[in-house]
Amino acid sequence: MGTICVDMFITLDGVYQGPGGPDEDRSGGFDLGGWQGAYMDEESGRAISAGIDGMDALLLGRRTYDIFAGYWPALGDSNPIAAKFNALPKFVVSHLPAAPAWKGTTALTSMDGVAGLKGQFENIHVVGSGVLARALLDAGLADRLTLFMYPLTLGRGRRLFDGETGVPAAFSLAQPPKAFPKGCVSLVYDRTGAPVTGIDMGRMG
Repeated sequence: MGTICVDMFITLDGVYQGPGGPDEDRSGGFDLGGWQGAYMDEESGRAISAGIDGMDALLLGRRTYDIFAGYWPALGDSNPIAAKFNALPKFVVSHLPAAPAWKGTTALTSMDGVAGLKGQFENIHVVGSGVLARALLDAGLADRLTLFMYPLTLGRGRRLFDGETGVPAAFSLAQPPKAFPKGCVSLVYDRTGAPVTGIDMGRMG
């Protein structure tokens, strides 16, 4: 049975919107895009590339799919990341009618379709796609959460966890945290079930 891993570039205050460029995602009036670049270095770049190399399938929400489909195919296979993404089987989850133009894409309209991917692929990765990522976590379909956390706060923008909705969940470290030279930290967690609550710290010790 395969696993679904959510990969997310995220700020200290949980914003994942528009890391790659100022015009990547201006929805909602977001004008702080392109925040990841100042913290990129060779070590974090290699770690990100290694994660991409290990993907068997790419699972995206509609907004991120439209961004990726308008960017990666145009780079051609001379770019190693573009070559990998262009060759991967791709799945876009959307309630809206979809006619995917990116070669190798299949549209899914339900979580049942997403669950079925685990019987077809070993390493399914969700990149960005915060709305889909939350839905997968709430449905118990996301097995791993890989966060590249960057040392800045933005104060606005789309957040992975909005603090208003969501199913409680517990995680365990799947790999030791790794800090990179410019301050990014990678955190890899596996889903372990429900969190333990109700512990009175004042009664411990």
